[in-house]
Amino acid sequence: MELSPKQQSTSLIQTAKRILLLTHQNPDADAIGSILALFLSLKKLKKDVTAICTDSVPTFLQFLPFSSVIQNDFAGSRDFIINLDCSQTSVKRLGYKLEDNILKIVITPENGSFKKENLSVASNSFNFDLIIILDTPDLERLGAFYDKNPEIFYQAPTVNIDHHPTNTYFGKVNLVDLTATSTSELLIAIIEALEKQDKILDEYIANCLLAGIIGDTSSFQNTNTTPKSLTCAAQLLAAGADQQAIVQHLFKTKSLSTLRLWGRILEQLQEESTLRFVYAKATSEDFRQAGAKEEEIVGVIDELLRSVPAYDLVLLLSEREKGIAGSLRAINPSVDCSEIAKALGGGGHQGAAAFLVVDGDLKEVEERALAQVREYQKKRLGIA
Repeated sequence: MELSPKQQSTSLIQTAKRILLLTHQNPDADAIGSILALFLSLKKLKKDVTAICTDSVPTFLQFLPFSSVIQNDFAGSRDFIINLDCSQTSVKRLGYKLEDNILKIVITPENGSFKKENLSVASNSFNFDLIIILDTPDLERLGAFYDKNPEIFYQAPTVNIDHHPTNTYFGKVNLVDLTATSTSELLIAIIEALEKQDKILDEYIANCLLAGIIGDTSSFQNTNTTPKSLTCAAQLLAAGADQQAIVQHLFKTKSLSTLRLWGRILEQLQEESTLRFVYAKATSEDFRQAGAKEEEIVGVIDELLRSVPAYDLVLLLSEREKGIAGSLRAINPSVDCSEIAKALGGGGHQGAAAFLVVDGDLKEVEERALAQVREYQKKRLGIA
């Protein structure tokens, strides 16, 4: 009988020695919570684990235990190899010395001489025997890491663990459950399956997983909250997770710069009452004037969602270093935000979706995004 994706995933983990964990750029609570929880779990199993996210852990998530273990790129994971063709003459003597931070390698031939064309350089293959990608619908969402290291995905089997409906099933093993509230929720079953001899789930891992679930359900306020997610949360609380501390850090702690940024965004809030949506934007000047980092915009769209119940959806655009980011939230549960985001090159869930446009300015992207929302709403509402 064929093994289930969960069984295949746990089998690969059990046999692997060096494991690479990856999650998407612009990480949220579920991305960071799930990668930390799995990192700590695999460390308990005595695995050699590396955790990488292209972008740094947002400030509001740095309270999670051991968040500093997440790297932005490899740190010495590959050897640099110098190849010398010795088919015409053999090596008599080899030596090296370091002068002013320059490594000089001295090669004395037995006879004749070596030429530049005899020399080549290379990097050896990565030494990972398993790659696990978390909360990421496609490889491009890994950002700069994928752009710089595409060959790594041909050198080791990949396990894809996710809950997004836009997932492209890119892994050798695809543990993708669209009914799950979060990737953190899916990891609970993986950890339970790995607990054959020693107990893995502890208060640190439980805190990371609960942060992921709370983050993706907006503390169980979103329509994606299910009986299973509440059962999982109860299990994590019993294991020592601190719900109040998580809620405090995710939703109740705001710096003055964040509040200033939110104020500037709310001041620019606009509506299209006939088509039942509201939208706002944040320019690079708004971030500068507020003294805020890009990550501080997180959460403002959810505040908008709770504040304008008479509308169907909310759109928020923001000018970022990498391009123009867009976030969509459904107020009316019949709205499918992922359909709008997909048309703009993004994706996500029915109730929440996002996109990033790297080749346009804010005005241009605003026009495109608004046109897409208007078209969607006209069709949904039956407006000519």
